[in-house]
Amino acid sequence: MAWTTLAVLDWTTQRFTEAGIAGARLEAQLLLAHVLKCTRTQLYTGFDKPLAEDELASYRGLIKRRLAGENVSYLLGEAELWGLTLHVNEHVLVPRPDTETLIEVARGVRADRSAPCRVLDLCTGSGAIALALAKELPAATIVATDVSAEAVAIAKKNAERNGFADRVDVRTGDLFAPIAGERFDLIVSNPPYIASAVIATLSAEVRREPKLALDGGPDGLAFYDRICGAAREYLLPGGWLCVEHGFDQAET
Repeated sequence: MAWTTLAVLDWTTQRFTEAGIAGARLEAQLLLAHVLKCTRTQLYTGFDKPLAEDELASYRGLIKRRLAGENVSYLLGEAELWGLTLHVNEHVLVPRPDTETLIEVARGVRADRSAPCRVLDLCTGSGAIALALAKELPAATIVATDVSAEAVAIAKKNAERNGFADRVDVRTGDLFAPIAGERFDLIVSNPPYIASAVIATLSAEVRREPKLALDGGPDGLAFYDRICGAAREYLLPGGWLCVEHGFDQAET
């Protein structure tokens, strides 16, 4: 049997569906387009083209990893958020659509989005929030911090990739440690907020993400205690603190 583009897509879609993967067809398309170095549209303009053996081997490797629970964004090496294309790997969380709510809120507290302001993004990870705010607040100067040196390297790469390296200063350190003495108009953070004991119950896909970026301590609130306790020292008068939290943590 010749494994054409269409045959491969149909087979993968069935396997992914059986494995309970949401968006099975889309993920099959993304992975095959990645292997063939083409767009999703181009897959269908050449739907009857047989894949070469090396292409099939590469694709099978990705399918095996996806079925084992590895996030499709890690397999592709990138993720999309807020119109930005971001490099991701196992050292950072995969940006999720829920985080766009935090970006919307943070953008909204700035009455004049064109006015100069200073923004601090704590636990920046891939830099997604910092870069989205750089896009939305064109006169903002942004500092982003993360305790993980690997995450900082990725955030810097993403700042360069998206054209914001001159406005987003990414620093290595724990929360406020790299910005002693500085003050900001806006502080944002999507910190680790999953209770330690809950992590083992999460899906295999989520458990493959960095524990450092997931584990919020015994009650999931450890980072909120630290951030909220210190934020006043780093906020300018009239400044705002905006954080993402778990669905069951708002009242706390």
